[in-house]
Amino acid sequence: MIDIIFSHLRFETSPNRFYRIGEYGCKTNLIFASRTRTQCSSRRNSVKSDIEIAREATLEPIVNIAAGLGAGQDDIELYGKYKCKLTSEFIDKLKDKPDGKLILVTAINPTPAGEGKTTTTVGLGQAMSKIGKKAVIALREPSLGPCFGIKGGAAGGGMAQVVPMDELNLHFTGDFHAITSANNLLAAIIDNHIHQGNELRIDTRQIIWKRCLDMNDRALRNVVVGMGSKADGFVREDHFVITVASEIMAILCLASDLKDLKVRLSRIIVAYDLDGDPVTAGMLNAVGAMAALLKDAIKPNLIQTLEHTPAIVHGGPFANIAHGCNSVIATKTALKLADYCITEAGFGADLGAEKFLDIKCRQAGLKPDAIVLVATIRALKYNGGIPKDKTSEPDMDALKRGIVNLEAHMENLMKYGVPVVVALNAFVTDTDEEIGFVRDFCKAKGAEFALSNVWEKGGDGGIELAKTVVDTIENKKADFAPVYSLDLSIKDKINAIATKIYGAGSVSYAPAAIKSMEKLESLGFNDLPICMAKTQYSLSDDPAALGRPEGFDLRVRDMYVSAGAGFIVALTGDIMTMPGLPKKPAAYSIDVDDNGAITGLF
Repeated sequence: MIDIIFSHLRFETSPNRFYRIGEYGCKTNLIFASRTRTQCSSRRNSVKSDIEIAREATLEPIVNIAAGLGAGQDDIELYGKYKCKLTSEFIDKLKDKPDGKLILVTAINPTPAGEGKTTTTVGLGQAMSKIGKKAVIALREPSLGPCFGIKGGAAGGGMAQVVPMDELNLHFTGDFHAITSANNLLAAIIDNHIHQGNELRIDTRQIIWKRCLDMNDRALRNVVVGMGSKADGFVREDHFVITVASEIMAILCLASDLKDLKVRLSRIIVAYDLDGDPVTAGMLNAVGAMAALLKDAIKPNLIQTLEHTPAIVHGGPFANIAHGCNSVIATKTALKLADYCITEAGFGADLGAEKFLDIKCRQAGLKPDAIVLVATIRALKYNGGIPKDKTSEPDMDALKRGIVNLEAHMENLMKYGVPVVVALNAFVTDTDEEIGFVRDFCKAKGAEFALSNVWEKGGDGGIELAKTVVDTIENKKADFAPVYSLDLSIKDKINAIATKIYGAGSVSYAPAAIKSMEKLESLGFNDLPICMAKTQYSLSDDPAALGRPEGFDLRVRDMYVSAGAGFIVALTGDIMTMPGLPKKPAAYSIDVDDNGAITGLF
């Protein structure tokens, strides 16, 4: 029996259970074995946090992990002993190899009760190895914003983590810093061009390129630049987005190689001139320097799980304000290296999975063979209207009310023609009656079902899930197709997502959105897919509307084109592209001791 617990914040015990009082104030069950209060109290000093588990793990040198994939020392670029980048030359050598099977892991809408999507992804990869299958995991890199804000790290948890987790959650190999620098270089070139005479006649009221920072900082959402003397530049209003919302992040994750990256960078629309025509990064001669900053960042990173399963971790766009998937290069490389590539898309299936299927797969020519939909009984009860501190208590009525959220996501994913497996992330407080109800509900809806215990048991706890996924792929045909056609108008594509995926009854457009849509149509961007920027907490644009809201009016307040990434972003509700820190950010608990060991990352 392995005891695991987070050290973050305070703890409570109750008969047979041990809880963490998390950043949302909810009780999170952390020990899966039945214990008495005395036993829990006596073991309090011996339990371990995620970072402690990761730090005490015995890692294989990354050269050995790479060698298992057929990559020699000339095929990798080392970043210390336990992480490396795969070279472009090595990736080119894989082109003629057959692809493995592609598995997408997604989840219901996130709740304070927790779902465990990354943990399930990592655990499933480990479990594939347990049943004799060669698997490579493909994940996104964590952003510093949520790491120091409210969400914490993004390396999985318990016995299903990618490591080294502290390095991954902080600077890693510097990819995000390179993206930030390239983004802000372009911003500097824009302002310098205006200062030096404005040959392109940029309308300073229509500069749409924003600076970025990989940190939650609400004070930078709206700023004024150029203040001071004439030599300090032209005074204008400017804005910041978080790095993961930068178009350069999206471009890096959708580019097929360095050449394609440069083409996409050149297409970035940064402003409009006095005649209303687009001004691009290519017109500003910024592409070469930006590409120089990104030449290493475009190479995918290789690390490992606690059980030494290879994990390619690369790129990190948010799914609520960007397309929410790791890089095309990483996914395609994993497909060439393994029987099964297991990747995930951010937040709920209405966001990350929809964008994976309608944007990434369409652009990259990918076709998933199965989709794993992660849920917890606690989160379903929360969707059923139970307060977060009561979700560990048995309540069949709340479960029956809240399971409609899972139902909506199952039905939506099946619209893409891909078989669905529901992975129920298990907690000790789940009753047999509750588990049986969810199992029967999923099977009645045409989805497969498996119980997952990977947080507690690692790969061993995911064997049922791994076998179910393999069996599903082998016996259920995937006939993937996007949920809307690119031939539709911009408005019809937005309406299709809103009605077919979100369950909206109508879509309303603010005057700014209508004006922007007309401009984009006049510029010939009708044929691009739509990247919806929407709250992750609800199927609707109202974060408080839990369960399965239906017939609501989705509000689109504005839209713009990410011409380099190749999609149109539609802003809905009150979604923001620069988050803020909470009242008590996770940064308060993070520290480093005299030996350089980091604590407080969870």
